[in-house]
Amino acid sequence: MHRRFHLTAFGAVVVLTLAACSSGGGASAAASTAPSSVPSVAMSEAPSASAEASAMASAPASPSTSATISIKTTPLGDIVVDAQGRTLYAFEKDSGGKPTCYGGCAAMWPGFVVTGTPTAGTGLDASKLSLVDRTDGGKQVKYGEYPLYYFASDSAPGDTKGQGFAKLWFVVGADGETIKG
Repeated sequence: MHRRFHLTAFGAVVVLTLAACSSGGGASAAASTAPSSVPSVAMSEAPSASAEASAMASAPASPSTSATISIKTTPLGDIVVDAQGRTLYAFEKDSGGKPTCYGGCAAMWPGFVVTGTPTAGTGLDASKLSLVDRTDGGKQVKYGEYPLYYFASDSAPGDTKGQGFAKLWFVVGADGETIKG
């Protein structure tokens, strides 16, 4: 009985999250930067409470003063990461280079919001790096045409658990393009 409730509750969270992310999340007065930990894996692979706590602790909860991005070699290829090595993602529904993930969507996919000036590390094209205004007043780092986001369920630097989520979220390569493979 308890397991059935857990799976039903998990299913409801996944459905609501997918709805928020696939609809663009809509604009809200204040986007949440405190990530929730909603798994992107099959129900049988749902993380434990300790994994959820770890994911919440690893994703940034407030704007970072370090706007440095760099490259990390992973099985997906060379991908864009923040100064701590945390994977950054692009949302395919962002159009015109403007972020569209707010509210419930941003709880799972917090934007890479900073207070400093962005810096491109070795192997990145500094001319592709900029800041874009969010409707909640923050400044989100953008590389190429994509505003960058974290995935709340990535629990350690180098994790890529958000790759391919809902066929809308992908890591970003050194060329500023999404890596879908």
